[in-house]
Amino acid sequence: MSTTEGSWQAEVHRIIPDLGDGRARIDRQRVRNLVNTYLVRSLDTTALRFSLPVLLPAPAGASGPGADGAAGVIIEAIKAAVPAERDLGPIAGTGTEHPRHCLPNVEPVTLVASRSAIGTDLWRPDGDNRIDGGGLRLVIRGALPYPGPPVPGAVREVTGPLAALLDALDRIVRRVPAGPLAAARDLSVDQKELRRALCGMGLVAFIADGTRPARRFTRLRCHHRIAGPKEGVHVPFCCPVELDPVEVELAGSGRIVTGLGLRRREAFAIAGSNAEGKSTLLHAVVAGADDHAAGDGRELLVSVNGIARAEANEQGLVGADVSLFFRSLPPGLSGNPRSAYGWGSGSLVMAHKIQAALRAAAPLLILDEDRSATNLLVPGCLQSGEVTPLSTLLATRREALGETAILFAASSLDILIAQADRILVLAGHEAQALDPGEFRRRLDRHLKEVREHLAAKE
Repeated sequence: MSTTEGSWQAEVHRIIPDLGDGRARIDRQRVRNLVNTYLVRSLDTTALRFSLPVLLPAPAGASGPGADGAAGVIIEAIKAAVPAERDLGPIAGTGTEHPRHCLPNVEPVTLVASRSAIGTDLWRPDGDNRIDGGGLRLVIRGALPYPGPPVPGAVREVTGPLAALLDALDRIVRRVPAGPLAAARDLSVDQKELRRALCGMGLVAFIADGTRPARRFTRLRCHHRIAGPKEGVHVPFCCPVELDPVEVELAGSGRIVTGLGLRRREAFAIAGSNAEGKSTLLHAVVAGADDHAAGDGRELLVSVNGIARAEANEQGLVGADVSLFFRSLPPGLSGNPRSAYGWGSGSLVMAHKIQAALRAAAPLLILDEDRSATNLLVPGCLQSGEVTPLSTLLATRREALGETAILFAASSLDILIAQADRILVLAGHEAQALDPGEFRRRLDRHLKEVREHLAAKE
């Protein structure tokens, strides 16, 4: 006897044939038992959770290159219609004792495509929710009030709302205008083709003028890559003319846009005081490996794939290579700088991560002062000669960094900023340029004043 016999899951394949005899129907070829097709009682026993693969005709203007963007427009249109369309209520768990359990189904999402696993619990375009040659394919999840065991009357009580749900989906999809679908497709193509073109342009990232990188976090979108745009005052990015703005023609829409191009092999500093948006801009560059919907604010900030980040956190090291920075290992570790074993401090772990990125020829390495071991980045008068900081490597052994571009945010690491090829300063959340030569002269004057103050104390 099947372990599901007599359960709602045993009934799901008897219910499916009664659903969607119109334009919206069950996508039989994609049915995967207990994966995307199920009827199961919730853990609190008050709801019947469901998941159904559905196939609908693709609307005009939705198919073709960039169809993931169009799929995103359709999914968000369905979510927006839930409050007004009673038959869509099961998606949000309407009528159940705990509808908050269905919030991931209706949470707004501006992420269209990502190579990462960010936001996989939210309803957004992905392998299960897409448009292809067969039509619009969606996996619809939600919950109904638990009707009791699957006796005939209860089965009818479940079949009716699910059939009405499929009909409502068809109504909403047909109401989505062709214009926004075509524009979303073009935007998706713009991002994908620009990302492919970066290498040939000698760039690792492009930040378009008008980009709004600041985020608004929610309980369900608490990571910067999935979070939506900040509400209220939001200063757009504009590349200072001194940083040589790049002009690009977008392949999908045909628009011409300008912005900041981060170059291969360069060291680029984002400087400024506290809370000016330095880390936020770094996060946005990382998210440039994703495709975003119109209105996200980062839809024309595009980065190459394979970005690496190096942060300082203690962890175990097993054969870690830190030889670029350490001539010898501190007490407590075994092995040697080329193969270190033991519990690594923040600086050792960060050194290992930087070298791993360089060894993998990562196109872009991102560092943030707020998450760094500063002794690995700049020298100090008490620092042992056994440690070579990154600023010294940039000054004396730039070739050791290979083809990797370095992008870092700093407010007090003056000696590291002085080694940057280009410096962007955020002041009042606006981007300004600072000539590296002028900064070095300013730093020299500052250090001279420090020496004079110290001499006066002797």
